[in-house]
Amino acid sequence: MFRHPLVIRLAHWINVVCLVVLLMSGLQIFNAHPALYWGAASTFDAPALAITSDEGAGGTPRGITQIGTHTFDTTGWLGLSAVGGEPTERAFPAWATLPAGQDLATGRRWHFLFAWAFVINGLIYLAYGIGTGQLRRRLIPDGDQIRDIGGSIREHLTLHFPEGEEARRYNVLQKLTYLVVVLVLLPIMVLAGLAMSPGLDAAFPFLTELFGGRQSARSVHFIVANLLVLFVIIHVLLVLLSGFWNNMRGMITGWFTIRRIPGATIRTGESR
Repeated sequence: MFRHPLVIRLAHWINVVCLVVLLMSGLQIFNAHPALYWGAASTFDAPALAITSDEGAGGTPRGITQIGTHTFDTTGWLGLSAVGGEPTERAFPAWATLPAGQDLATGRRWHFLFAWAFVINGLIYLAYGIGTGQLRRRLIPDGDQIRDIGGSIREHLTLHFPEGEEARRYNVLQKLTYLVVVLVLLPIMVLAGLAMSPGLDAAFPFLTELFGGRQSARSVHFIVANLLVLFVIIHVLLVLLSGFWNNMRGMITGWFTIRRIPGATIRTGESR
């Protein structure tokens, strides 16, 4: 069956590229000042989160991640990691940032360029989805799905995925998750990012006030980015478990194979 129209497939893969670059360049920007605060000002002596380094026993350097009043030794992956075989003090390691070296200016240029690409791509997706009805069909659960949400939860926990006619549409957990991501998390992340811009802050001060200050906006931006990373990890894991090649073919060519249940009739035509 034909499941994914061309516009949705293109938007999906453009989002993949944009999110990877935004994440890596965002970590580069975070490394320039690896701490988060709440409010309008930076309270350097009491950060909500900080990724730093100090000296451990015997003067050996170690990476430290501080969350509130709690500290954790994260040597090797946060706070202190190897660069060229030598331990280097940096919040996130070189392999996770764009560019790999400490370069705030280049990181900001990458981040802003792909942020606009991400927003424009998202607006095109929303316009297409609303105009064709794809957004409603893909994000709004049907009544029978809401009533059987417990069954869908059990299926996911036991790694049993819909087959036959039911596989033609996203299940209720998929729809609710995508609904939260598209209509809640992504708008919050974009608005929090805009609230950190001095130029936009001067023109639209209500944006910063909406988050309770620029530092709060930065913290919200960071938290939502991590929630999106968690979503992507779970999404990729479910793609692997529910049929990697079939799912990839569907998102590349649009065609998706439905496993037929004996005695069941499969409708032809585009997926709901």
